[in-house]
Amino acid sequence: MRKAVSIVAIALGLMAASCSGAGAKYPTTDALNLSRVVLYRNGIGYFEREGHVDGDVLRIKVRKDQINDLLKSLTVVRRAGGEAVSVSMPLDPQTWANAALSTLAPGHGSLAEVLDALRGTQVELATTSGSVSGRIAMVEELEVPGPAAGDKPGPATPDHKVTLMDGNDLRIVMLSKVKTITLLDGDLAMQFNRTLDASAGEGMFQQVDVAIRLANANAHDLLVSYVVPAPMWKPTYRVVLPEGGKGKALLQAWAVVDNTSGEDWKQVQLALTSGAPIAFRYDLHTPREVERPDLTETSLRKRAAVALGETTYAEADATKKEGTATAEPAPVGADMPAEEATGMAEKAPAAGGLGAVGRAGGGYGPARMSTTPRPRPAPAAPPPPAAQPAQPTLDVESLRQSTLAQARATAVAGLTRFDVGTAVTVPDGTSTMVALINQEVDGEQTFLFRPGGAGVGYEANPYRVVRFRNTTPFVLESGPISIYAGGSFVGEGISETVGTNTSATIPFAVETGLMVTSTIRQEGDEMHLLKIVRGVLEVENFSRTTTEWDVKSQTKRDAFTVLIRHPKAGYNYQLAPRPQGTEDLADAYLIPIQVPAGKQDASIKVIEQTPSKMSISIWEGRALPLLEKLMLSTNLMPEARTRLEPIVKLRQEIGRIDTQIEGLTKQREELDQRAEETRRNLNAIKKDPAAGALRQRLSDRLEQFTKDGDKVGRDIVELQSKRMEKKIELEDLLQNLDFTAPASPAPGATPPAVAVPPAPPAR
Repeated sequence: MRKAVSIVAIALGLMAASCSGAGAKYPTTDALNLSRVVLYRNGIGYFEREGHVDGDVLRIKVRKDQINDLLKSLTVVRRAGGEAVSVSMPLDPQTWANAALSTLAPGHGSLAEVLDALRGTQVELATTSGSVSGRIAMVEELEVPGPAAGDKPGPATPDHKVTLMDGNDLRIVMLSKVKTITLLDGDLAMQFNRTLDASAGEGMFQQVDVAIRLANANAHDLLVSYVVPAPMWKPTYRVVLPEGGKGKALLQAWAVVDNTSGEDWKQVQLALTSGAPIAFRYDLHTPREVERPDLTETSLRKRAAVALGETTYAEADATKKEGTATAEPAPVGADMPAEEATGMAEKAPAAGGLGAVGRAGGGYGPARMSTTPRPRPAPAAPPPPAAQPAQPTLDVESLRQSTLAQARATAVAGLTRFDVGTAVTVPDGTSTMVALINQEVDGEQTFLFRPGGAGVGYEANPYRVVRFRNTTPFVLESGPISIYAGGSFVGEGISETVGTNTSATIPFAVETGLMVTSTIRQEGDEMHLLKIVRGVLEVENFSRTTTEWDVKSQTKRDAFTVLIRHPKAGYNYQLAPRPQGTEDLADAYLIPIQVPAGKQDASIKVIEQTPSKMSISIWEGRALPLLEKLMLSTNLMPEARTRLEPIVKLRQEIGRIDTQIEGLTKQREELDQRAEETRRNLNAIKKDPAAGALRQRLSDRLEQFTKDGDKVGRDIVELQSKRMEKKIELEDLLQNLDFTAPASPAPGATPPAVAVPPAPPAR
């Protein structure tokens, strides 16, 4: 058994490859053979190499852009015993880190910036007046005045002043006068060339040698694994519909594997993983320094103060500061178990309805189709006409016999891995199809209508769909699905991921002979009383959406079913009632409409409603109708009715008093308004000697308004006093009331009993 373990210690020593030609795109080594490849759907690949290494150095060629992925996942294990191998790879900082080279990134840097970054480097500058050599001391930016135009100075032009140190002399050269620059340091010139290769897009793809020094022995039998970027594998499917439209359908799944590594994968154990593992880039190779505060000046500014008149001193703090041992960093290993699955999972029963719209993906096996051409045998002589066999058709049996799939499903950390049963060869630069699934599943052909129809011009037409249950042990990743029926191709579709023992509905054609329409109506329902607790009523009302779906056929006379993908009205809406055969989706329902034989149309009403609860006081106007409706309920127990009847009666009386008070209050307000208008009129004519008769009439009217207002005021006070008495009486009855309203019984059912607490003692 292989054992994935971590590397004890690791450091890098990298050298540019001596060969300048194009190398393999993935890490390679001449000492170890590629034995296992696991491809993922997120653009990475896991590779295992194994073999015998003589000496204490293992060299792996790797692209520069893959160094960090290699460091994240590299694992070196001695196969005999499985213990970790101590690895040492010293890092040469000049190979990768140079401040001047960082200015040569594409789109960044200038000649002045490069020279300034090369301070201390020996160079030779050829200028318009001769040559100057020395070490670069500094580069300063300045502006040079232009030639004067009359009395005005000319516009200044930017330039740089380069200062070279030649022995004890400082020589100054204007950068605008420099024609050529010679780097007298050969190593630095070589690094410039390599950096320019990277800027031109060549350096990242140029391979370098990773020298891994092995400890404790001169010969090693090793297993090396790592994770690097790789093209994702792609699934594709075939579904052969059963005769008669329902029964056993043939499901075939293939994986398209791309080898762009630069080397042939010869007889490797291939595995394909479905799911969504997390993978990211992380720079582990570039040295990083942490900025720290410089406290030098702080210590220099310290001065001891003269202490006068002291005879004793405070005892110094004797707290001992313990040092912290620096632990070696735990290396990152690729925790990829190498155990093979012992067999394919047992086929799940095909029970239950077919659900979830739009899901599908793939599994894999040893039978493969490669883009590499193969030689064809010479054609044999045709048999006599009488002995010539019948031409095969694309039916279930012929397609099943034409494919060999031996992939095994294994669950790994929540992912599904498809282990191909036999070794696979994938030539470099080819796309190879590997068979994964060749199995019968429960399937049927039917119709599916989505809101909006089947596309532009087919807004009222449903799709023809194939529905099948994934009874294989594989998780089917999203991919194209070709549909066959009657010996030929009839359409194709695509879907989302389909887990094992879940269902898929795949549209593959438009059915123009059917038309589906709908009407929507929204309404609100009246409130229903749920509970009364000490004068507080808990009520419930409903928001309701009713959708009526109609199906009409132009050509079909036999019985058929159309599945309606009905979007949910909201997260808190529920079907009331739930149509028979309804299936739940994430954001919709699949509701069947069955058209019987001999008919060409059918319809169904889909009602969705959401209950909304609220609390109202018994003194609100909305409370009395709810109480009166409760007293008319036929399933209210006699004890509850006896207890509630005086409460409802008092509430009705208080309601009538409130109505009277409201009417009298409006009447008094009107009398007060008329009296105020009469006073204003009297004030307007009080000094007019000719308006005596009018003043008398207005005075009499004002007096009558005042009398009527006083009488109405007395009536209001009397009613308010009466209301207060009845309110106190009602509050006494409500003091210990905790009543739950009975539910509406089903037809023929016995009304439920309602418990009512005992009445409070008389006051």
